Amino acid sequence: MHKKVEAVIRRVLHVLEFLIALLTLIVLVGMLGYEVYRMFTQADYFSSLNNFLHNILTIVVGLEFVRMLVDMTPANTLEVLIVAIARQVILSHDDPISNVASIACIAGLFATRRFLIPKKAMKVELSEVE
Repeated sequence: MHKKVEAVIRRVLHVLEFLIALLTLIVLVGMLGYEVYRMFTQADYFSSLNNFLHNILTIVVGLEFVRMLVDMTPANTLEVLIVAIARQVILSHDDPISNVASIACIAGLFATRRFLIPKKAMKVELSEVE
């Protein structure tokens, strides 16, 4: 009995994750369309490159997040983290120690992917791992 209830709950959660991913994707496509519209209608749009990079890289991180929600594998999860940290390095120029720490985190994520997660487990859905 418990196995059936657990299976139903997992299925409902997968459907909810998919709906959230779909809603997020719709919002991200809308944001991308708005950015393209602003590029062609505002004469001074490219005067602030930081604003452009911030908006575009936020959309990229969001798209990676949607991909992770749809296909929750260790590979996708690590890619989302790598893209998010890389965005932080590109956009913030706070101090050199912060940049070095971010780069060390990216290197650690690559090392985790290469040495700690078996290749067969990289494409297995995380909810299936027990």
